[in-house]
Amino acid sequence: MARALQLAHHGLYTTAPNPRVGCVIVRDGAIVGEGWHERAGGPHAEVSALETAGLRARGASAYVTLEPCVHQGRTGPCTEALIGSGVARVVAAIKDPNPLVSGQGLERLRQAGVAAGVGLLEAEARELNIGFASRMTRGRPWVRMKLAASLDGKTALNNGRSQWITGEDARRDAHHWRARACAVLTGIGTVRDDDPRLTVREVETSRQPLRVVVDSRLELPPAARVLEGGGVLIAGAREDREAIAALSAKGAEVVVIPNGAGKVELAQLLQELARREINEVHVEAGHKLNGSLIAAGLVDELVVYLAPSLLGDAARGMFDLPELQDLAGRRALEIRDLRMIGADIRILARFV
Repeated sequence: MARALQLAHHGLYTTAPNPRVGCVIVRDGAIVGEGWHERAGGPHAEVSALETAGLRARGASAYVTLEPCVHQGRTGPCTEALIGSGVARVVAAIKDPNPLVSGQGLERLRQAGVAAGVGLLEAEARELNIGFASRMTRGRPWVRMKLAASLDGKTALNNGRSQWITGEDARRDAHHWRARACAVLTGIGTVRDDDPRLTVREVETSRQPLRVVVDSRLELPPAARVLEGGGVLIAGAREDREAIAALSAKGAEVVVIPNGAGKVELAQLLQELARREINEVHVEAGHKLNGSLIAAGLVDELVVYLAPSLLGDAARGMFDLPELQDLAGRRALEIRDLRMIGADIRILARFV
């Protein structure tokens, strides 16, 4: 199963909106077939592994990181491929959170006389597909917020300048998180201050994530670099036909999702992204949008790069959040990982 998880990681940047899945087929103590899901519409991991194993699959055990599918999608059901191959046993790391499967795949195997179990290396498999599980069970993507800050927690000077606080190694590492996400989300303030492209450039990838800009008043300049190359969704809060037409002419799509305060309704925006089969959202925004997302309880984890420098009290912080009067109101985090990336510290923290 550990080998199957290694194989599944090959699809980290390519399988969306599908889950990342690996499969290993073992007979008489030896691996006779391996496979992993490369991209949506392509062969599933089980099918690839069975093709490698051929007739050696008969009587073998199949280890797969996700419960085999039992429904007809872009490809046929993996349960039927496994049954037809003559495997004797299937071990899944986790049940499929997709309600179209969720236990039915394992049951179909048992009905056909194949021994089927689940739960081996479950935690590791769940982490690999945390975004897919979030979309299937919560109806919204997994939201990961990236921040680059000085040691005193400042992300930009008071005039908005922030390039570059962290070193090249940290910036390159951050592109890995961009690459695995289905969408990169920012706000109009960041576009004004930094004019970012928000594309994956430091990591080899066959696809670019959808770029999403929260722009309540639809003030995004048509010359903004984020609009280059298409693949951009603008979330506004008002119907401005002229602005929408100008952005559409640049290849962007505009959705209008207002709340009662004249801002973008962020929870509804995430639901819209889930409807578009977005599993993971990578946030690279300023302190205002960061604060709004956290205040609304929409952020699942933080990736924070801390540089060995100080910017002072006048510089901008990470989050624009209301003042607390009691420490009981603080938002608790669990540190999941802590390491050096070049000269900077990277902290992976998840909201409790």
